[in-house]
Amino acid sequence: MSDLRQIAFYGKGGIGKSTTSQNTLAALAELGQKILIVGCDPKADSTRLILHAKAQDTVLSLAAEAGSVEDLELADVLKTGYRDIKCVESGGPEPGVGCAGRGVITAINFLEEEGAYDGVDYVSYDVLGDVVCGGFAMPIRENKAQEIYIVMSGEMMAMYAANNISKGILKYANAGGVRLGGLICNERQTDKEYELADALAKRLGTSLIHFVPRDNVVQHAELRRMTVLEYDPESKQADEYRSLARKIHDNKGKGVIPTPITMDELEDLLLEFGIMKKEDESIIGKAKAA
Repeated sequence: MSDLRQIAFYGKGGIGKSTTSQNTLAALAELGQKILIVGCDPKADSTRLILHAKAQDTVLSLAAEAGSVEDLELADVLKTGYRDIKCVESGGPEPGVGCAGRGVITAINFLEEEGAYDGVDYVSYDVLGDVVCGGFAMPIRENKAQEIYIVMSGEMMAMYAANNISKGILKYANAGGVRLGGLICNERQTDKEYELADALAKRLGTSLIHFVPRDNVVQHAELRRMTVLEYDPESKQADEYRSLARKIHDNKGKGVIPTPITMDELEDLLLEFGIMKKEDESIIGKAKAA
């Protein structure tokens, strides 16, 4: 267990976090690493490309059917997919009821008690990062995820979410061992996207660990519920994910305590790269004053 790498992919909803994480983990499995994915997103889509399935049955839904989580067996919730990657989805409450954190921590505790982490090189948590609430911070708060990789783009709200997630990491960094492993930019082909992502990484005290170019092969693979590595292993995009996987694999022990910036500093960064114009700044200034 001491050599177990517990990593987490965080990021704004819709940024391509689950797609990026599953392709990267497939590449790590290709390197011979034994992987367990714990999906911590209520959409339960963190494992669909590995399992070739629409959505996996979740720990919370199965526990509700069985009566309690104590009535479950590990085989009920754990499925094995591409390259023997083990997959579990924690699930979440009904919309408007309860906290997603309950499902996350219930799933993690159950998996640990049932020996799911035994013989595994990596446990990966896939976590929604729009809402910086206690529930979605659970893998960090409970000192489970040790290395956080934030998936973002050059879009302002994706950068805003990355900065907010960094604030969450900072909050728990001293109490536990959690560290920011780096930013992963999932290209949206916005203006000066690489430069902006690299600049944000530097402001946060970390690095842009990889810039994943946009390629339609990703969508083609997703339509078939497959990773790019399985769908088109010879493609350039598959090699991008292999490169990212190697960088994460070589990043052990190199995580940092982040240095989040203010909203004003984030806007200044966008101005610096010409993404926001002076007229935008005045509009924002008036909105703040109001």
